Amino acid sequence: MTQLPDIDWRQAEGLKAILAALTVDGNAPLVVGGAVRDSLLGLTVSDIDLATPLNPAEVVDRLGKGNIKAIPTGIDHGTITAVADGKNYEITSFRRDVATDGRRATVAFSTNWREDAERRDFTINALYANVESGEIFDHVGGLDDLKSRHIRFIGDAGARIAEDHLRILRYFRFLARFGDQSVDETALRACVTAANSLKSLSRERIASELTRMLALPDPSFAVGLMAEYNIFETFLPELTTDAAERIGRLVNREAEYGQAPSMQARLLALLPADAKLVQLVGRRLKLANRLIKDLAARIVTDEVHGQNIRAIGYKVGVAAARDVAMLYADDAAVPACLAKLENWSPPKFEMGGGYLISIGLTAGPIVATTLQKIELQWVQEGFPDETRLAEIAHQMVSREVT
Repeated sequence: MTQLPDIDWRQAEGLKAILAALTVDGNAPLVVGGAVRDSLLGLTVSDIDLATPLNPAEVVDRLGKGNIKAIPTGIDHGTITAVADGKNYEITSFRRDVATDGRRATVAFSTNWREDAERRDFTINALYANVESGEIFDHVGGLDDLKSRHIRFIGDAGARIAEDHLRILRYFRFLARFGDQSVDETALRACVTAANSLKSLSRERIASELTRMLALPDPSFAVGLMAEYNIFETFLPELTTDAAERIGRLVNREAEYGQAPSMQARLLALLPADAKLVQLVGRRLKLANRLIKDLAARIVTDEVHGQNIRAIGYKVGVAAARDVAMLYADDAAVPACLAKLENWSPPKFEMGGGYLISIGLTAGPIVATTLQKIELQWVQEGFPDETRLAEIAHQMVSREVT
């Protein structure tokens, strides 16, 4: 029988206090979802969710009596956040759906964990476990699916998607994170059939799910599948025709050159190199203004190579220039680009307008334009020393005064 491994989080004092406060007649809350799934896979567990037959009011009352802080984060849907020993634990009463509209659900509370399991999205997310004994409860075949890396909706896939349209994108994210590049045909057909329903979701929810998928180690298979079946069409029609290949190349380069994944680079791998279009997409998805600016700054349409990568870095910063190299440089040019940026900081252009006036330039608007020309040539020459910079300045001024 599969058991929950003996893992550190099971011994947390805060968790023990919560379990003690909410155990009634020997029935303790069960840990559910990601903590069970990820523990079985040997992955780091960051969030611990608990499910209980107690209704939300009872949960709040019993936590209070146990001197445990209770925050009603989603009490209408049965969710309470307990804060114990400095850590948050999300506690949800067993539920069953009464009505849904694809964005939110009306629920009724239950005392049956099997009813609770049947309303969840994927089988691998509906695994429950007793924290103390380690016994795992599986009503929907999640253990077998986890072993085979099979991502499958619980029950009728179409019905699960109708309850929450975001599950379409969650399917592809889970496929990218936990799948083995084999596809559940029933799940895929249901996602394709319901793809147009993504229009009903807020742009923020879509952007959050998209960026979470792109942040995974290798989302290229999922991106390719979404592109092939037009899943992007409702919210990202600008998607490049070779998005999966570009993401795959970027992921391979990250691994080859030991570069941390960049969300800016991964988003840009989906889109044409067009700053105005990228800004339009960013506004539509309601991305943060800082992120939109970062995306636009990283778009380069000229050839990228070792001879001009520092000029790019001077303009947009070293981190952005590194993304530019990873995205746009040819395979042969990437090593030289990264080497040029390694341990390099853009120098400061020290010359001011006063110096140009002192060597003969007439004060006025021409000073600023001449400074810009001098700076441009200085950058193009690879940031030469002060002596050469002075020579460039004298040459520029002499042209202007003759």
